[in-house]
Amino acid sequence: MSKLGSYIQEAYDELLHKVSWPSWDELQQTTIIVLVALGLVTAVVAGMDLASKGVLTFIYQLLGK
Repeated sequence: MSKLGSYIQEAYDELLHKVSWPSWDELQQTTIIVLVALGLVTAVVAGMDLASKGVLTFIYQLLGK
């Protein structure tokens, strides 16, 4: 049980003294970057989905199904 307590104490100490936390401005900037990237990836995936749907619909119409 002392190993668990030691681990928790060391993790807490590392979070307080060794981790460099971003400033509020840096946090906001990186959050905006992540949200924009998420929007772009979502748009690309939606575009690929619509394109594949169109292609498959065309193929099925050609095959008469």
